[in-house]
Amino acid sequence: MGDAVSFAGVVREYRVGGQMVRALDGVDLTLAGGQFVSVVGPSGAGKSTLLHLMGGLDQPTSGTVNVGGADIGALSDEKLAEFRRHRIGFIFQFFNLLPTLSAWENVAVPRLLDGRTLASARADATALLERVGLGERVNHKPAELSGGQMQRVAIARALINDPPLILADEPTGNLDSKTGKGVLTLLAEIAHSSSDRLVVMVTHDRSAAAITDRVITIRDGRLDGDSRNGTL
Repeated sequence: MGDAVSFAGVVREYRVGGQMVRALDGVDLTLAGGQFVSVVGPSGAGKSTLLHLMGGLDQPTSGTVNVGGADIGALSDEKLAEFRRHRIGFIFQFFNLLPTLSAWENVAVPRLLDGRTLASARADATALLERVGLGERVNHKPAELSGGQMQRVAIARALINDPPLILADEPTGNLDSKTGKGVLTLLAEIAHSSSDRLVVMVTHDRSAAAITDRVITIRDGRLDGDSRNGTL
């Protein structure tokens, strides 16, 4: 595909107390599909702000954020909500699974927002759980799963609407190194499975970033580095 994500002169400011804080300061960035990209930098550098802008969870103060041909800042609230449901898959550090639902039901939940029933999404949810190696855990609830298994359920949930952009916020932050590596390998496989899919991960872990195709470094709200790993 063409450019999956494009930032042009993006500034994001927040008012904290009586002061304006500039979380992002004139960011220009282009990311293409078929890649696994990590965003690294110290706490408070602007990593999460960058991710939230990509996902339509926040709006730029100035500049433009274009995702898959859509100018996020120009979308109405209704169109933005629809955009997030169908174009973005979110993966969180703390999994955000519903404890009373089984693995396949958790995966199917995004379909409810489109007026579908859980039952109608069961086949797709089960197939995704098999894809992430949890075919024997489809009926297990989160309390019956390990941390790595819960994160795989969260990854399957992010894929249920087949979005072109997957955003992962510290997806290995609560996992041991061996389990985390397995999750990273899965995310890389997902990114490389299609030239139309981009996976962007925020992480504090440089060893996790080393597994990705491209590493974007953010410092004080500005791009401070852009390197490529491997032969990409």
